[in-house]
Amino acid sequence: MKGFEIGQEVETTVVQISNDTVFIDLGLKSEGFVDKAEFIDADGKCTVNEGDKIKVYFVSSNRDELHFTTRLKGENADSNVLESAYNSGLPVEGNVTAEIKGGFEVKIGTSRAFCPYSQMGYKNRLEPAEYVGRNLTFIITEFKNEGKNIIVSNRKVEEQAEVNKVNSLAEKLTVGSVVTGEVKSLQSYGAFIDLNGFQALLPISEISHARVNDVSEVLSVGQKIEAKIIKAEWNTSKPERSKVSLSMKELEKDPWDEVSSINIGDKFTGKIARIAAFGLFVNLKPGIDGLVHVSLLRDVNDKTNLNKKFKVGDTMEVIVQKIDAGEKRISLAPAGESDEEEDDASAYMNAHANDDDGDTYNPFAALLKK
Repeated sequence: MKGFEIGQEVETTVVQISNDTVFIDLGLKSEGFVDKAEFIDADGKCTVNEGDKIKVYFVSSNRDELHFTTRLKGENADSNVLESAYNSGLPVEGNVTAEIKGGFEVKIGTSRAFCPYSQMGYKNRLEPAEYVGRNLTFIITEFKNEGKNIIVSNRKVEEQAEVNKVNSLAEKLTVGSVVTGEVKSLQSYGAFIDLNGFQALLPISEISHARVNDVSEVLSVGQKIEAKIIKAEWNTSKPERSKVSLSMKELEKDPWDEVSSINIGDKFTGKIARIAAFGLFVNLKPGIDGLVHVSLLRDVNDKTNLNKKFKVGDTMEVIVQKIDAGEKRISLAPAGESDEEEDDASAYMNAHANDDDGDTYNPFAALLKK
């Protein structure tokens, strides 16, 4: 069996999680294990899953059982143990005993260390007083005078944890993958969706084929959604710069696939979905809008501000003039104006349908009789 030295770092994969143990793959006949308690967050949730890659350190062996840890518990650690942890980069657990000038006093085993303000916390920093009394994990960044001068960093531990998380997610959350997440916050431009601790953006334009003007009308905080990853930019060196974009629309049936049900000459009563300088977009069916060009609007010229004359949500009767399914474009005309022209022509023809002698109306003959 391969031998491990105390404090030796090992990069491995989680193969199984039980009630109190996380088993890891060592490429040996026997598996190593880590106490599950090391992966439980403040909410009582386990922060790793089977298949995740993690970094651990060898602690001890008992027959075929190999015990590893993500950090050294410092209750009984003397200066020699801490010096070994410093040399190997092994994380250590310490208790924040007080806030002092420039940072915090931290007790690690029988030694006292100093953690600067800048090295306490990472993404969600607390008020300094809230750290006092807590047991946290640190990396020893300086070890001098036989342990009399020790400087530690909690930030480096948090940063590495974030890097590990992003590395793991980058392998799972790839473009084209369908994921389930929880709505964390709503913005005017979309919603942020939690994917196993990572915040991905669902743009408002990707929520549905139907136009969405207000995100809160279709989504709510805490709601579970299913979406497709359409963009993934992972930055493993600077996890905070990683970006993932989602689309619910991609999982919907494209309404334009059914555009054959719309024909030239069809009349619709729709609502104005959007106002542009060149005309009005009118919704005909969910996800399908048509354009009434500004040149077809009554009492409108090139100086008219359409936003003052029309409002989004206003009802408008229109007639389909042209359909380009390939470009997903439909040209419309106001129905009222066309109807009036048809009615005028019909009234004129009916009024002169017959001459005095019952003959079919002849416009030239009528002129001669005048």
